[in-house]
Amino acid sequence: MRVLILCTGNSCRSIIAEALIDRYIDGVDAYSAGVAPIGEVNPYAKRVLEANGIWRDKYHSKDIDSIEDIDFDLVVTVCDSAKEQCPLFSKQTPQVHIGFSDPDGKEYSAFEDTYRDIKDRLLPQVKKYFKSFTIRCVVS
Repeated sequence: MRVLILCTGNSCRSIIAEALIDRYIDGVDAYSAGVAPIGEVNPYAKRVLEANGIWRDKYHSKDIDSIEDIDFDLVVTVCDSAKEQCPLFSKQTPQVHIGFSDPDGKEYSAFEDTYRDIKDRLLPQVKKYFKSFTIRCVVS
């Protein structure tokens, strides 16, 4: 099972979401990308992931073109811009939008708030989707 978290800059929200899914949802491979990536992870995003023990060196800011060969089972947009610019995927991949405030340019505490918000709102939705997907596949 693969999920893509799509954002604009792929430096904060999508990276945090990718790390949270990697840590807390077994059997799901998370990826993140940006429709206009800035090319680096925000230092505060990295810091909040390190503080929670879930930072991995594999996390980096990347363009959606760099992962175009991967078939995703779900695409989650985490900002309005990414939702509006979300590309079409070859196999009618389900898309969900769960928007979060952009902490970029704010104090570290905003990143802690974003981390908690993503953990509290996005993780349950992704878990619910993949549980339902698994049930549908088993029944079919």
